[in-house]
Amino acid sequence: MIELLDRQQSLTINQWKIFTAVILSIMLDFFDFLLIGFVLAFFVQDWHLTYGQSALILFSSGVAAVPGAIFFGWLGDRIGRCKVFMITLLTFSLATGAMALTPVRGWIYLAVMRFIVGVGVVGVAAVDMPLLQEFVPAAKRGWISGLSIALVPGGGLLAATFATYLGPIVGWRGLFALGLLPALMAFLIRVWVPESPRWLIGRGRVEEARRSLAWALQIEPEAIVLPTSPPRPLTASWLELFKYPRSIIAGALVGLSQTGAVGLALWMVTLLVMVLQVTPTEASFLAIWISLTQIIGRGFGSWITDRIGRRSAGALCCVLAAMTTSLAGYLHAAYLGAVPMFFVLLLLQGFFGNGNPAISYPYMAEMWPGALRASGFGFVYGLSNLGKFIGPAGLAVIIGASNYVNPKATLAGIIPGFNYFAAWYVLAVIAYLLIGIETRGRTIEELDATLTRPKPLAAGPG
Repeated sequence: MIELLDRQQSLTINQWKIFTAVILSIMLDFFDFLLIGFVLAFFVQDWHLTYGQSALILFSSGVAAVPGAIFFGWLGDRIGRCKVFMITLLTFSLATGAMALTPVRGWIYLAVMRFIVGVGVVGVAAVDMPLLQEFVPAAKRGWISGLSIALVPGGGLLAATFATYLGPIVGWRGLFALGLLPALMAFLIRVWVPESPRWLIGRGRVEEARRSLAWALQIEPEAIVLPTSPPRPLTASWLELFKYPRSIIAGALVGLSQTGAVGLALWMVTLLVMVLQVTPTEASFLAIWISLTQIIGRGFGSWITDRIGRRSAGALCCVLAAMTTSLAGYLHAAYLGAVPMFFVLLLLQGFFGNGNPAISYPYMAEMWPGALRASGFGFVYGLSNLGKFIGPAGLAVIIGASNYVNPKATLAGIIPGFNYFAAWYVLAVIAYLLIGIETRGRTIEELDATLTRPKPLAAGPG
């Protein structure tokens, strides 16, 4: 049954519908996640929030990301990808919308809602990547799944645009209310996307799998021949994840490369205000251009991943991201004519730093056998989401910020702070080249067979 899928030369309209549902949901997912970085600047001074209170609001979603990804990844293997997809979309969008009801100086309420947002945001990622990959042929899996997260920076772009142009009109409560938009995606997914045929086959539900596969390929179900004997149901204990230490170590380190990207995203407005001496509104405008560059970078990453392989492509993007990140710290005060090098290097960092996730996230999902695909991806994705906490928190500690909008810090603190971000990209290079396996061009079934054979921790030729 699945061989019909892997023999495809081009995707059908229905497969592009799945892709569209995934790419829009991820963009809106990160719109809700990053919105706080822009909205907080509207009231943090009036509320007289301390740095600790502001930090708790910002970082609570990062703390929630670890248990959220692990739980929803496990649930995706138990009840199906689509059900969990819809549950998580509703979770984070309703929590963001509820922040419009925040009482004045209600920072504890904001922190709690942000925790719920964090749980839902990572839950979406834990199941949407396995869902999409299980609907496309191996030859197209890399660039399609990589391209599916190309609009993640679009979430930041949307948040920056809304904060710049709608913020003065609707206020911060109105901006939070716009966070309800992703809830509409749950209904779209319910209408468009059936359950993964591979997940259904793994549960022995072959007739349902045939209908799902026929929908994706846009053929009559009767044209798909059922197996003569029902397949053995694929079940596995969550603890079996630890039989794959190579997948855990490589996946976690590759994923932790987001530490620098998330840290920069959440502190972007503050850093631009501090270094370039501009207003928060002007900084939000500059962030729009950085977000556009990040989207282009993700397209680049999704393109090269099937051209030169996951390991080489990921290592290349991480090396260049590390270099531009470090240089942004050292050259923060330099100008090229009237153009600040800090802004130029943030554009380049955004390009290469966001080229990497288009490679790393699909790669993290490919390194697990079928019965543990969502659980394994959710686990390493959860571990990598520690970057959402240690990224912004690490920069705050190194620079010595006292609050969010006007950090009382010496600009010299930016150099070690940005080197801290660059170090996480270097660790990802090590994971790609010395620990990870190459997954380019292999069907999911071939990867299952490879992964279930005993393998040493040190990387081999493929």
